[in-house]
Amino acid sequence: QVQLVESGGGLVQAGGSLKLSCAASGRTFSRYTMGWFRQAPGKEREFVARITWSGSTTYYADSVKGRFTISRDNAKNTVYLQMNSLKPEDTAVYYCAADASVFPSSSPGGYDYWGPGTQVTVSS
Repeated sequence: QVQLVESGGGLVQAGGSLKLSCAASGRTFSRYTMGWFRQAPGKEREFVARITWSGSTTYYADSVKGRFTISRDNAKNTVYLQMNSLKPEDTAVYYCAADASVFPSSSPGGYDYWGPGTQVTVSS
């Protein structure tokens, strides 16, 4: 069982930066692939980025590639999402999620545990 809590969201102007954190409870955090997703009003939840248990492999949605960076610190049971060059279309609730399966997924259905989310609003 893993419990996740996101933090670091807020209001930022276009072109600015935010760093989201996701703190996990549970002794097995290091075994999970961790992902970030987002959901804008009236839209489906979409994949943003994921990172394997060791941190050696990352994968990004095309819409954020080159602007966002996912990382993790297993000693602190925390995963991060550094977001640079933010755009108004990045406005959404951002969720972190944990995937216990062997094969990393970019689909929300592939993740077993979710945080409550943190709001990111980018003004133009």
